[in-house]
Amino acid sequence: MPLVNDRLRTAILRTGVSRTDLAEAAGVDVKTVTRWIEGRIPHRNNRLAVARRLGEEEGALWPTTRPDQGPGGIVTSEIVGAYAHRADIPHEIWNSLLLGTKERIDIVGYSFLFIWEQHINLPRLIEEKCSTGACVRVALADPNCAHVAERDDLEQLGGTLPGRIRNALNHLHDVKNLDGVQIGLHQIHLYSAIYRFDDQIIVTPYLYRARGYQHPALHMRRLSEYGIFTQYTDQFEDIWQSTRPLEG
Repeated sequence: MPLVNDRLRTAILRTGVSRTDLAEAAGVDVKTVTRWIEGRIPHRNNRLAVARRLGEEEGALWPTTRPDQGPGGIVTSEIVGAYAHRADIPHEIWNSLLLGTKERIDIVGYSFLFIWEQHINLPRLIEEKCSTGACVRVALADPNCAHVAERDDLEQLGGTLPGRIRNALNHLHDVKNLDGVQIGLHQIHLYSAIYRFDDQIIVTPYLYRARGYQHPALHMRRLSEYGIFTQYTDQFEDIWQSTRPLEG
C-alpha cells in the first residue's frame, strides 16, 4: 500500500491551496488529488501542474520520481567521457563544443591559456556567436591576488602563473568589448576548472601538485536539473558573483 505523501500534504496546508484548486490546476477529479495525498504518484504533467500551483519543485513533492535517485540514474548517465588528463581530450571535442554552442559559453579557471593557443580563430568565433545572441562569461584569477601565488607555488610553476593569466587577458583584448561578452577576475581558491558550452560541460578537478594539463577531466551533458551538470553550473554562478569586472 502506498505511503502517505507528507510532503504534498504539508505543502497544501502551508499554502492554503484546497484540493479543489489542485484538481482544477491538474484537470482531474478531487478524488484523484486525495489519492495523490494518500501516496499514489500522478503522471508527470499532473505533477508539474500541482508543483506550479503550490510554488514547489516537482522533486521536492515526489522525490522518488527524480531520475538521479534510482540505481544507475541520470547522474552517472550525464557523463559522456572521462579522461585521465585534460591534455588527453581530443582537439576535435573542444572544437565541436565551441562550434556547436548557440546560447552560452561559461569558463572559470586560473588562466586556461591552452584554449587560446589551440584555437587561433577563437576571437572571431566568439564574435560570430555573440552576433547571433550567445552570451560569453569568462572568469580568470586575479593575477595579483594571494591565491594565485599560492597556486603557482603548489603547482611548482616557478612564478609563471601571473604571467600566464596576463597573457590570457591579452588574448581577450579583441573580444572584451563585444556585446554579450563579460570578463571578470576572481580571487577564489578553485577546486576545479569549468568549461560550459550550452548543455555540455567539461570539468577538470584539481589534484594536489598537478599542473593544469595533468588534471583529470570529465565531459558531461545536462540531462536533469538534479544531476552533476547542474552542480557545476551552480558552482560557476557562485564564483561568478564574486568576480569583479575587468577594467581597462
